[in-house]
Amino acid sequence: MTSLQTDVLIAGGGPCGLMLANELGRRNIRCLLVDPKPGTAFNPQANATQARTMEHFRRLGFAQEIRSMGLPPDHPTDIAYLTRFAGTELARLRLPTAAAAPQAIKAMSGSWSAAELPHRVSQKFVEVKLREHAQRLPSVDVRYGWLLKSFADTGSGIEAVVQPVDGGDPLAVQAAYLVGADGARSFVRGQLGIAWGGATGFKRKFMGGKMLAVYLKAPDFYARNPNDRAWMYVVVSPQLRAFIMSVDGVSEFAFHIQMADDAATEALTEADARRLFSLAYGQDIAIEILSMATWLAGHALVAESFQRGRVFLGGDAVHLFTPTGGLGYNTAVEDAVNLGWKLAAVLKGQAPAALLDSYELERRPLAVRNTGYARQFADSIGLFDAAPELEDASPEGALARSVASDYLNGHVRREFNIPGVTFGGRYDGSPIIVADGTAPPPDAPNTYLPSACPGGRPPHAWLADGRSLYDTFHFEWTLLALGPDAPDTRAFEQAALTLGLDLRVVPHAAAELAALYEAPLALIRPDQIVAWRGHETSQAATVLAQATAQR
Repeated sequence: MTSLQTDVLIAGGGPCGLMLANELGRRNIRCLLVDPKPGTAFNPQANATQARTMEHFRRLGFAQEIRSMGLPPDHPTDIAYLTRFAGTELARLRLPTAAAAPQAIKAMSGSWSAAELPHRVSQKFVEVKLREHAQRLPSVDVRYGWLLKSFADTGSGIEAVVQPVDGGDPLAVQAAYLVGADGARSFVRGQLGIAWGGATGFKRKFMGGKMLAVYLKAPDFYARNPNDRAWMYVVVSPQLRAFIMSVDGVSEFAFHIQMADDAATEALTEADARRLFSLAYGQDIAIEILSMATWLAGHALVAESFQRGRVFLGGDAVHLFTPTGGLGYNTAVEDAVNLGWKLAAVLKGQAPAALLDSYELERRPLAVRNTGYARQFADSIGLFDAAPELEDASPEGALARSVASDYLNGHVRREFNIPGVTFGGRYDGSPIIVADGTAPPPDAPNTYLPSACPGGRPPHAWLADGRSLYDTFHFEWTLLALGPDAPDTRAFEQAALTLGLDLRVVPHAAAELAALYEAPLALIRPDQIVAWRGHETSQAATVLAQATAQR
């Protein structure tokens, strides 16, 4: 059997696997990515890229490329709730277009002090861009149409066999580590015998039980719709519950409808899909079906473990969401960001293997947190009762629509204005975070308090020259030296040299930055997390050693 040696074998070419390939490839770590699909996703799947994910794309240099994909630049990104897609509007959250977002974010503060706003783009487009950038990196080998057949952890490495799905010759792979980013039915997790924890099977009027998903073209959707354009339309009616997201802003849409009978859902035909779409639209309308499938809403599952020896798991392989809030794909991206720099540091000899133990310690609590928030959002919309007279042209109908409008205008902000979820994830208690005794801000989904308390996202600011503070961070380790009287940083520079760490001191003399961070010094990890902050450098060697698991 032909053999191949690599540093990291990645099973799965979705957002988690592709993001990991980018993180490793940017650090010149050899990796082989295999996925049995012929290419990146055809179906739209996830459709919301949260602001923190966009900040990571910015860190990698292609946030603007992502923002240029999907909807036309001037297409509204609103979320609207209606009695039917072309019916009476009940609630709406208006949001900036892709063209307006880069300037809009510069005028925001408080909870939305950020380098990027969210972007409404189908995962199918994001995967294309992630693959494109991964394949440009010399150390990355991406192979779609290849299947992981077997693997074994020998204690000193991974021995695996991969094979083309068309039956070509198998390939023996020797790697230092294996990452299973191979989806909800993960072969890797199954082979390891790691069980799901959490809860599933939630039944709701919406976002609980079997859903029918249809990827379709509806050329007349906008022309025949009297309502303002939106990115996402949600039908709330006593007769049906459904939602639709624009894929290209022209004619392609991802349509999902809640089904009452799970068994009958599996027998639905294209004729049924056309009938259900017209029912949701509110009038007969022609569509072209590109694909259709069923899926199960009502998950809040997290795997019992994210690691077994030299094998790691990420993305849907370890956490399954009901997609309210759009948290699944974004959580998967952050899994890859967290694991990527740690694998690279260990493989380069900059940190001991113990650093990798922090992956599960940091990411699993975040998965539990995020699946919990998604469940809250699903309950908020899925348990809402649409009054029987909601669509009636009567005083009772008008009252029902007023009641629904009040509730749904509150709900849409609870689910889609979520800076606390997006920016507020923290790694408190991690052994590689150097705590300073201060209390972290409260974790609330709809508000975010910027804080440099170690363990969280660094507070963001726009600089006087128009740049984002994040744009000044080093790709690896950054030591911010803030304010006009920042301490001498040579102790950190010498300690980093001794430990073999790629650290750059980034000075910013503005007093307001020192006030924002409540300290003149802040150590920022490669994944843009505050590892430590302080006022002097006497413990520099100890701080860096703890942050890299060397003590």
